[in-house]
Amino acid sequence: MDLSILTAAAINGLLLGGIYTLVACGLTLIYGVLHIINFAHGSLLMVAMFGVYYLLTVFKIDPYVSLLIMVPAMFVLGYALYKGLIGRFSSGKDENILLITLGLSILLENIALMFFKGDSRTITVAYSDTMIELGPTLVPLPKLISFAVAMVLCVALGWLIQRTDTGRAIRAVAKERMGARLVGLDVDKVYAISFGLGLATLGAAACLLMPIFYVSPTIGHVFVLVAFTVVVLGGMGSFLGAVLGGLIVGLTESFGGLFLGESLGQIGISLIFILILLLRPSGLFGAKA
Repeated sequence: MDLSILTAAAINGLLLGGIYTLVACGLTLIYGVLHIINFAHGSLLMVAMFGVYYLLTVFKIDPYVSLLIMVPAMFVLGYALYKGLIGRFSSGKDENILLITLGLSILLENIALMFFKGDSRTITVAYSDTMIELGPTLVPLPKLISFAVAMVLCVALGWLIQRTDTGRAIRAVAKERMGARLVGLDVDKVYAISFGLGLATLGAAACLLMPIFYVSPTIGHVFVLVAFTVVVLGGMGSFLGAVLGGLIVGLTESFGGLFLGESLGQIGISLIFILILLLRPSGLFGAKA
């Protein structure tokens, strides 16, 4: 196969992987602090994507400008969900949180199906057809912008976790919940903030996805499998692992589509998921139990 075709596939895979990274970072943040897997992650991404869709179609707000609205809106939604639903009714039990998030996922998806039916929706912006020459291939400008913004936001999230007082509180609670409570940290508030930050990344991902993807009530299924694969591949709770895992999964999907056809492109993602569970269950950067 021609080298230029392989290079183009690699570039497209990396650009797609950048978005996967942002989606997975929210999932790994929630797991890293709450130590539970958020089954509603995909459905909440769907809610954010519909929000971006209507901000453009009704209020004429560009998807990238919508970052200024959707990120804080999803943070508030996540904070309220934890305070008003998950934290209140879980009684501190992980199995209750799993059931609550699973129920929330089913509820959101069926409400969306009731209001929006099963139709897929896309958006068009003035620069949708603008192409940028990148090596041997032409890349749509929205895809390039989405990748660049996703990487910047991942770095910003890492800086927040490592360098700010809020980030130190989050890391303290993730490391030793009881010890953090004994030194005066409001653990429940830190949990709510962590859940809010996890959903804020979904708000950002929705803004970056809509110019290059579609939205439907079941779109969460597409991304939740990918997000779980990225998190497991990189290591549960590892941000660096989420970044590298997202890029690897993006490359895998791109090359899978190239060699096997678009309809079978995601088979490689499932194979990675199975292999990492069999050969290295802790992931690339995850701590061993």
